Amino acid sequence: MAVSILRSGQKTRRFKTLRAIFALLVREMSTTYGKSPGGYFWAIAEPVAGIALLSIAFSLALRSPPLGSNFQIYYATGFLPFIFYREIETKVQASIRFSRKLLFYPCLSYSDSLFARLFLTVMTQLLVFYLVIGGILLTWETRTSITPLYVFSSLSAAVILGIGIGSINCVLTAFAPVWSRIWVVINRPLVIMSGVIFLHDNVPEPWQSYLWWNPLIHVVGEMRRGFYPTYQGEYVYMIYPFAVGLGLTVIGLTLLNRYNRDIVNEL
Repeated sequence: MAVSILRSGQKTRRFKTLRAIFALLVREMSTTYGKSPGGYFWAIAEPVAGIALLSIAFSLALRSPPLGSNFQIYYATGFLPFIFYREIETKVQASIRFSRKLLFYPCLSYSDSLFARLFLTVMTQLLVFYLVIGGILLTWETRTSITPLYVFSSLSAAVILGIGIGSINCVLTAFAPVWSRIWVVINRPLVIMSGVIFLHDNVPEPWQSYLWWNPLIHVVGEMRRGFYPTYQGEYVYMIYPFAVGLGLTVIGLTLLNRYNRDIVNEL
């Protein structure tokens, strides 16, 4: 009898959690995309505009991209995984702030808000990735061949890194608001330091060795290996970004689990 009651209580809690996440998911969709002109259009327009500007600018200075023969697919394979990471990190970092008023209700927890934002962001960025890559492949002759395993590995590492760094930044920005401004400054050169524009192979020493420690270098390199079969990318070591991301995720979620109520009251 006691066991059946316990199981019934667990099922009820799971149902309430799923219902809470779904409600927060709908709220996130309507707030982020439903109230802005164009809605999801802007989620697609940003990477498209970034890739277009990079392609036009460097095609005027160079006869061919550093890899392959098509500027659009070269910059897309660098810019899209970078955007994937950045969007997840940003959404996770602001997850408690975004749902602060709702988290005062006992039926909701910080994890509900985090998972709702994470799920929606991953689905949105997957859609953006599919549309942008598909549009480029249909429009231009790229001479590339997709290896799904490399693409999946790259995007998975971007997600894990986004969760880890975002969750830690969520704690830091709550207790030290100035950190958000410092983080913005740190992030400005990241698009260059992550191999989005230039191939890591072409960076001279000692900078090449220094940049190797940036986990996003490996994420971008893995994505390019997934589109260019002849590209070796010998510097890519995917255990490193996965290990960094998982380590930061464990630390970040542990801190959130410990201090989430303090963060809600601090904001």
